[in-house]
Amino acid sequence: MDTDGPRAEHETAVPEHVRAIERRVQDRLGGRLRQFQVVPGARGLILRGRTSTYYAKQLAQQAVMEIAGVPIVANEIEVAIRNGRGQG
Repeated sequence: MDTDGPRAEHETAVPEHVRAIERRVQDRLGGRLRQFQVVPGARGLILRGRTSTYYAKQLAQQAVMEIAGVPIVANEIEVAIRNGRGQG
């Protein structure tokens, strides 16, 4: 496991209850999120990561709102749409 970079830094600096939110959202979305992070801020939570659909991005936001019960100030989950048509 790579211990360098932002993910490793995030895991050591974040309280256990935030990691628990991340795990519950990952479980609920069944692997649709990659590099998912919940970052606590002064006014609420920031969501980060990657997914292949806007729907999964919305589901992640809804799940965090239900689980955490605190405001989400930014949803920075990137949608990287993969186009399999016309290749090859």
